[in-house]
Amino acid sequence: QVNLVESGGGLVQAGGSLRLSCAASGRTFSSYDMGWFRQAPGKEREFVAAVSTNGGRTYYADSVKGRFTISRDNAKNTVYLQMNSLKPEDTAVYYCATLPAPYYSSYYADPKRYSYWGQGTQVTVSS
Repeated sequence: QVNLVESGGGLVQAGGSLRLSCAASGRTFSSYDMGWFRQAPGKEREFVAAVSTNGGRTYYADSVKGRFTISRDNAKNTVYLQMNSLKPEDTAVYYCATLPAPYYSSYYADPKRYSYWGQGTQVTVSS
């Protein structure tokens, strides 16, 4: 069992930045790849970014590449999402989730492959 708690969301103007955190409980955090997803009202949950167990590999949706950075600190059981140059279309509830092995590249963007999810944190970007 892994419990995930996201924080760091809020209201920001377009062009601004936010840093989301996802704190995990349990001693198995470092054995999972981790992902961030988001869901806007009336839309399906979409992949944002993922990071490998040791942080050495990262994956991004095209819509956030170059603006968002995912990272993790296994000593703190935490994964981060640094979001810069935010746009109104980034407005959504952001969720972190655990991805168990095996790790195939096609799995990262598929929410069905993820096992544990946090409750989400709201990000609102005003124009």
